[in-house]
Amino acid sequence: MAAVFFSNGGRVRLTQATGIGIVVITYNSARDLGPCLDAAVATGAEVVVVDNASADATREVAARYPVRLISNRSNLGFAAAVNQGFRAIDCEYVLLLNPDAVLQTSIEPLRRLCGQANAAAAAGRLTGEDGVAQTGFSIRRLPTPVAFAFEALLLNRLWPGNPVNWHYRCMDFDYGRLARVEQPAGALLMVRRSVWERLGGFDETFCPVWFEDVDFCRRLKDSGADVWYSPDVVARHSGGSSVQRLRPDLRQVYWYASLLRYTVKHFRPWAQRWVFVAVMFGCLLRMTGVLFVRGRFQESCALGKVVRLAGRCLFRGPGTGVEVSSFL
Repeated sequence: MAAVFFSNGGRVRLTQATGIGIVVITYNSARDLGPCLDAAVATGAEVVVVDNASADATREVAARYPVRLISNRSNLGFAAAVNQGFRAIDCEYVLLLNPDAVLQTSIEPLRRLCGQANAAAAAGRLTGEDGVAQTGFSIRRLPTPVAFAFEALLLNRLWPGNPVNWHYRCMDFDYGRLARVEQPAGALLMVRRSVWERLGGFDETFCPVWFEDVDFCRRLKDSGADVWYSPDVVARHSGGSSVQRLRPDLRQVYWYASLLRYTVKHFRPWAQRWVFVAVMFGCLLRMTGVLFVRGRFQESCALGKVVRLAGRCLFRGPGTGVEVSSFL
């Protein structure tokens, strides 16, 4: 269930991005939301904020702006909230914007790219406070079984420059040029409504968070549609504001559960087994370090839950559904 509010603020629109909607998904985002909405409203686009049962002042902050606020009474997850936002807007072009992302430029170049033949989505350049592009995060290639295995086995931490990680995180990408890409971050991503409808929106089984945008990009690629990157649209992005407010142990379970769900959905049976084993072994290694070196019992227990979840996927066979609720 959700309550819908319309708020009216006295801010002046600096540009007229008519025909474009902006969807902002919030969860305990009060600290970051104001600057995000200042810039979003100034574009002249229709703005919808979908709040996933924040416990802080997020809704009060949103109510100060001329936006539509959808207030969920429980945390439905990022994917479900995105779909709510899309359904609340009639525009053909909808920009997903994180609450910790502040637009620095016009978003019109994204609409122009989305309007091209065979285009489905377009992303801009995310930068840190220093204005430098967030390399390794903003643009990635779609994950492979080997990329997931390297991540799970901690090889990317021990050897960040390994060729698998380098390729996956697009460390060779030129952020100064227009390009077709595979997996832009969902923090600044414009999608054509007709494409969103054809694909059935975001997959809400990726709940509450992680890999729902990766799954969507994978389905875009499988459909043969183009995804573009424009260096001319920029947003300053602090990164991870909402997920950092989750308990560390829950972050572990949610991230790995979504990784396993993506694996089951998109990889072949032999590749699924490889990822399941890598997750089990990697989490066992991390459990040892977390418990005996750092003394974090709760986090160690969470990693144990991930081992059980991956083990169930392995021994029940490829294609097994990933249901995380029974492990929390």
